[in-house]
Amino acid sequence: MKKALLVLEDGTVFEGYGFGAEGEVFGEVVFNTSMTGYQEILTDPSYNGQIVTMTYPEIGNYGVNEEDVESRRPFLKGFVVKEYWRTPSNWRSQGDLESYLANYGVVGIEGIDTRALTKLIRSKGAQKAVISTEDLDSKSLLKKVHSSAGIIGIDLVTEVSCDEPYDWSEGTHKWDPLEEDSKTAETFKVVAYDFGLKQNILRKLTDHGCEVTVVPSRTPPNEVLSLDPDGIFLSNGPGDPAAVAYAVESVRTLVGKKPIFGICLGHQILSLALGAETYKLKFGHRGANQPVKELRSGKVEITSQNHGFAVDSDTLGDDVEVTHINLNDNTIEGIKHKEHPAFSVQYHPEASPGPHDASYLFDDFVKLMKG
Repeated sequence: MKKALLVLEDGTVFEGYGFGAEGEVFGEVVFNTSMTGYQEILTDPSYNGQIVTMTYPEIGNYGVNEEDVESRRPFLKGFVVKEYWRTPSNWRSQGDLESYLANYGVVGIEGIDTRALTKLIRSKGAQKAVISTEDLDSKSLLKKVHSSAGIIGIDLVTEVSCDEPYDWSEGTHKWDPLEEDSKTAETFKVVAYDFGLKQNILRKLTDHGCEVTVVPSRTPPNEVLSLDPDGIFLSNGPGDPAAVAYAVESVRTLVGKKPIFGICLGHQILSLALGAETYKLKFGHRGANQPVKELRSGKVEITSQNHGFAVDSDTLGDDVEVTHINLNDNTIEGIKHKEHPAFSVQYHPEASPGPHDASYLFDDFVKLMKG
């Protein structure tokens, strides 16, 4: 076990032990409250530029496998846990977490007080930090943190988006070999913008009869329309939505042309395209237990979330209706356009990890395309 340090920009130092890759990484330190799903969290491209802390104390106990990945590789900068479990035990496990992190160059630190770290982030907000297994001089590391780049105003999407368009046809995994195929008979052609796309979104769309073509984040709107889709999907992704002005301009052109459904960063991009503004949250929403209220019915959903920015309700125009709010802080969780077939949510109805309360939103997208 090799010693490692986690140093925050406010000068707080945590001493622990390195696991995974060795080295020195910088990013915004945040926390996720999910009890399970660490592999899906690791491979969610929305964490690009961040050091992720798991609040659940024991991580690695069920190993890793090839089916639970959400993208081609982990994009987060670092991983922080209370206790890394070195002997995984699960019938689906194909390897251990430490080897997985090392293989992709992800630096981890274990053995620190993650409860204290989480409370600090909640009181002071997410901040820049460094994990190092090389330089163990806290003063030296603090200087490096102060000179490191943050995430505000930085385009983190281009790094995680695909390079070329591709087609997707895989549905959700079936654990029971006798389970019937969940795909619907009717088909719809969907073009999905990859701003940092999670694969389970594509699986859910496929289950709902969508033939999906995924395109890079900088694909011009005329190229999307030339594919003659029945609908357009705007994916999740990392960082500051205001930093991807090219995506906002593309979506602004597409509104009213085809039905549009956005998730997470896609929700923020759609909101910006409709004239709203966004702002950075103090410590964001990251976990699988966020309560969201659907305003028309009053129904409360427990949702999976991962975002550090939110849409400013005071900047929404009269042509936009707020459909969902977060019951913890009343931030906007969903909108729809009153005239055009376009809607979005801030949370993750595809889960992975998390509850499936909001999976009906994929049905809503299909209904728009039918209309």
